[in-house]
Formats: sequence, structure tokens, C-alpha cells
Amino acid sequence: MSRVWDVPVDDSTRVRDVRVAAEEASACVGLPPNRTATAALVATELATNLLRHAGGGRVLINLVERAHDDGHRPAVQLVSVDHGPGIPDVAAAMRDGYTTTVAASLGAGLGTCRRIANDFDLHSAPGRGTVVMARIGHEPAVRNQGPPPPGPRAGGVNVPLGRAEQSGDAWGRVRGGDRLTLLLADGLGHGAKAAEASTAAVTQLRGVAELPPPEILRRLGRALRPTRGAAVAVAQLDVGAGELSFAGIGNVGARLRTGGTWKALLSRPGIVGAQAPASVPVQRVPWQADSLLVLHSDGLPSRWTPPDDGVLPGCDPAVAAAVVLRDAGSAARPTRDDTCVAVLTAGGVSRHGSGA
Repeated sequence: MSRVWDVPVDDSTRVRDVRVAAEEASACVGLPPNRTATAALVATELATNLLRHAGGGRVLINLVERAHDDGHRPAVQLVSVDHGPGIPDVAAAMRDGYTTTVAASLGAGLGTCRRIANDFDLHSAPGRGTVVMARIGHEPAVRNQGPPPPGPRAGGVNVPLGRAEQSGDAWGRVRGGDRLTLLLADGLGHGAKAAEASTAAVTQLRGVAELPPPEILRRLGRALRPTRGAAVAVAQLDVGAGELSFAGIGNVGARLRTGGTWKALLSRPGIVGAQAPASVPVQRVPWQADSLLVLHSDGLPSRWTPPDDGVLPGCDPAVAAAVVLRDAGSAARPTRDDTCVAVLTAGGVSRHGSGA
């Protein structure tokens, strides 16, 4: 699903742009009219809040599969990102009807967004800004649905270079029993051909996810030969064994946080589908209840600093991914490439979240 929307919100005219983008995304995944209206309402409120509280920001819209949606139907994921002052009273902001005197607001508030979205979460830190995420699926949200099922969760955000319509990056996950396999692919170059390569990698994952990561990469090598090829990283979590296995080819980064300490997981040079090495070693590391894995394409700055934030492992993974994306750059330094960040967490529930 390489179609992406990256809408800057720097004045009131952009609120309409965000709403239109949400409606376009809803059409792409075939949301019914009532859920399209929900996506438009949430998009409008998120954009308005960026102007009201943060002095502007951006709204990223991706097409994703919900983790617990039967039939793997895609949903619309909206993520607002800002470098503002943060929300001083999150509990108050989450109440239905909370608003200020800004006339452009619909007055729906984040509380209503949380109630009508299938999945919702936010992260706010004083002086660093706020990330708000809402996913809109085909079916209406269930009130009081409670926390998501226990166990590992994966999610991500995808940003195109220069606000193009397609990103050459993609991520995907497959869950089966006690095993969750997460993949991130960076198609060679940019545009439609790069998107073709990364999408092919994600599509093929579903048929090979039960294999060890090095074998997955070998199978993908054959599948990607008709394409430009891609850098690909595969992380596979065995929940029962408490172990994470990782293998990668090309310039895809991986960082693992456990016990408050970050560790880099290394990929081998090459291109899956074109110039892959003959053998790829697998790295196996312990996985604990506070572990958090970040996979990212080379759109992030080469020396980005992992966040020192103990709250992130309890956030929705897409929120954690957006925080990494935001904090790796700045409002004045745009991304220099298609940029994708995918996150795997051990589970847990954010105090502001619903669904997952």
C-alpha cells in the first residue's frame, strides 16, 4: 500500500486539504460512507488542533491493516505530528467537547476522536510536541471495547519524499501463533518503480513468514528479481522463547531497546533481488517485557538519537514510530528520502489508547 499523504498544516486553508486527503484515502480502501465521514471528522479535528495548540505541524495518512481486523481489510491511519509545547493537561484534552475559543474548531475534541476511531492513541511531552494517531476501519468503533489483546504489537508510519503520492518504502507484519514477523523494505530509488519493489516484498511476506529471517530474505530475492530490488530487514519474534531473530540486507537500520539500553542490529550490504550476499547471518537477542524494536529506512538522519522515553513501549507502535520520526529531525529539516519507521513492542496499554 504505497499510496501516502503528507499534508503540512501551517494555516487554516490546510484543514480542508487534510480532510480531502482523508476522504481520498477512505475511497482507496473502500470505506463505507459513514466511516468516510468519520475519517473526515477526525482529520479535520487533528488538523485544527495542530493550528490551535502547536502553531502547525503535519498530518500523515497511511493505508494499513488493523492488527485484529478479520479479513485483513485495510484501514485509514491518520497521524498528526508537531514540535509544539505539548499538551499540559492530557486528561482534560481527552474529554468529549473539550475545546477553546478558536472558531475553526468543530468542537469535537480528542475525546470524541478516540470514541469514534477504531484505534486511538497519543504521546505528548513538554517542549517536544505531540503525536496523535487514529485508525478508521470499515466497521464502527465499539464503545468500551477495552484494551487490545495482550502480546506483541507492530505498527509504523510512511512518509514520501517531497510529499509525493507514492513512497518507495513499505512495511508489513504477519502474526501466527506465538510468532510475529515484521518486515521493512526500501525500494531502490524513488517513485513508482521503487514502490513496486517494496510492495512486492511486503506482499510475499505472508507466504513465507513462518520461515527463519535469512530464508525469508532468500525467498524474497527470487520474488524481487523482476523489480529494481530493495533493501530489506526482517525481525521475527518468538514470544514463547522470548527471543528476537533479525537479518537484513541493505541500508535498513534496526535499533533494539531493552532495559533502557539501545543496541544496533546490523544488516549485510547488498540489494534483495539484485546483489544479495550468498549468506546472511541471523542475530538472536533476548526479548523482554519492556523491549522495543525500531526498523527504519535511510530517510532518517544517519546519526539519529533513539528516544530516552520509557513511555513509548506502552504506546501504540504507530505512535512510537511517529515519535522516532519527529525527534530524529526537526520542523526546519525535512526528510531527505522516502522514510519509513516500523516499531515492534512487547504489548501493554497506553493510558490514552483504545484498540490496537
